[in-house]
Amino acid sequence: MSHAAHSPSPTPAAPPLPAIPLGAALRRVFSKGYGLRDLRTDVLAGIVVGIVALPLSMALAIAVGAPPQHGLYTAIVAGVVVALLGGCKFQVTGPTAAFVVILAPIVTKHGLAGLLTAGFLAGFLLIGMGVARLGRLIEFIPYPVTTGFTAGIATVIATLQIKDALGLQTGPMPDHFIEKVAVLWRARGTATLSALAVAAATFTLLKLVPRVVKRVPAPLIALVVVTAAVTFIHHHHPGFSVATIGSRFHNTVNGVEVAGIPRTLPSPSWPWAPGGLSLALVRELMPSAFAIAVLGAIESLLSAVIADGLTNTKHEPNSELVALGIGNVVAPIFGGIAATGALARTATNIRSGARSPFASVTHSVIVLLTMIALGPLVAYIPMASLAALLMLVAWNMSEVHNFTGIVRVAPKSDVFVLLTCFLLTVLFDMVVAVSVGFVLAAILFMRRMADLTESRVQLDASQEGGAVALPKGAVLYEINGPLFFGAARKAMRTFQLEGSRDFRVLIVDLGRVPIIDATGLVALESGLTSVLRTKRSVILAGPLPRPREVFERANLSAKHPGLHVVADLGAAVRLAETMVGGDPGPGREARREPAGTPV
Repeated sequence: MSHAAHSPSPTPAAPPLPAIPLGAALRRVFSKGYGLRDLRTDVLAGIVVGIVALPLSMALAIAVGAPPQHGLYTAIVAGVVVALLGGCKFQVTGPTAAFVVILAPIVTKHGLAGLLTAGFLAGFLLIGMGVARLGRLIEFIPYPVTTGFTAGIATVIATLQIKDALGLQTGPMPDHFIEKVAVLWRARGTATLSALAVAAATFTLLKLVPRVVKRVPAPLIALVVVTAAVTFIHHHHPGFSVATIGSRFHNTVNGVEVAGIPRTLPSPSWPWAPGGLSLALVRELMPSAFAIAVLGAIESLLSAVIADGLTNTKHEPNSELVALGIGNVVAPIFGGIAATGALARTATNIRSGARSPFASVTHSVIVLLTMIALGPLVAYIPMASLAALLMLVAWNMSEVHNFTGIVRVAPKSDVFVLLTCFLLTVLFDMVVAVSVGFVLAAILFMRRMADLTESRVQLDASQEGGAVALPKGAVLYEINGPLFFGAARKAMRTFQLEGSRDFRVLIVDLGRVPIIDATGLVALESGLTSVLRTKRSVILAGPLPRPREVFERANLSAKHPGLHVVADLGAAVRLAETMVGGDPGPGREARREPAGTPV
């Protein structure tokens, strides 16, 4: 054969990573055909979602301490941008309840300009996450972690609504949960029966309407009925008075003070204060921006995954992250707060028959048209009604049945992670909860994997009932499971005992070791060295492809005279027979069985 036949072929260059497919969902829609009938269906679905999003967007902006129109700006701008550029056909983007616990402290400390700037910075972080292809990492967040911090967020949101639901006069609210509860308790004497009645009536309608009326969104009926009733009662009985959007918020438009929300979109401007964006401000807001980006990515991708399950489709997660980042960069320029995929609105979109991202675009248009056409009427909505709406959102978000189900049936370690995430979210914030919960879950996972890694030792042919026929003077040491840093010490512990045994050849069976990391390699090499120092031979048998690559790079055979690496256990036994000049005995051959002496 020619020399060229023996020359190794050049290693092919790694193919370049594909570009992030912006607008992936929209392109898939057009590739499959999109007609006027599909557009009509999307418009009808978008109208329904827009009606649902209108009160929620205002309520969520108020919950974080911003004027209600900023929630509407978020739904309008981010709803269009993310829908057209994203990777999920049915995703509806806007302000969500999960952000309340992160955004409210920003408003308290830095004001509205700081809130918009933090969302702006978070947008760039989200773009970076998408470009780095971190969209699949959502699959590695354990369920107890997401359930724990979601239930914690719901608890905080529900607690914050007590103020408006009871009409309490609290003054400025502190940042931390325990302090908030203390302030609410001290203000209990200012509660009014009228606010409680409005909140209770709204909550009751929100629960009852879906059982009677299927096609009209419950928030539309509940808020219209309660607002009309409150206005009528107040007109005839002025003593019956509750706070409304118009009495709480005022805006100046063309030199005229307007109650409630303005009827025009603001002109685009940089979100930070007139003093400009300084490095010190970026440094101060970056932890909050990181929290917004992480939570936005988690919630948006979870919503997309659930949408896939409901529609038997598949979203493009990195495209969704980049689009979400662009949406969060653009929205603050128009006064919008942080946005992410909204699960409840996305589910409503799907149930209403949406077929493409144009349904989400329509929802944004409906919010814009309603704000311009019905802005003066919005001023009459009672604050207690919006508080009741958010309380229902918090209840649905908490998923009490899932929380209690984990506590009841899951292993104690998972329950510990769940409760830890819940308490840290309530007492501190979501970033601390997710970080600690993820680390705890990872540690528990490593411990479980380490428990799966077993080692067995079998002596030579003088041992009866051995799993493998070994020549006299040989010892078989089998490792079963991943040899990573969590399991290396346990798996290699027996090597410390081998020096006292009477053998000439040690066979280390690696045929059931799927992976090995640096710690496992160091532990293995240390154990081999201790045996080789006693002038004995060691055979590594049957390393699987990934561990074999590690061994080849480590060049163990050259570093350690007396060490041999062979393809499988049978080859190792035959080599051991040659070394010791032994015979496995009649009727026995090298084979692998589950028997052995556990160590």
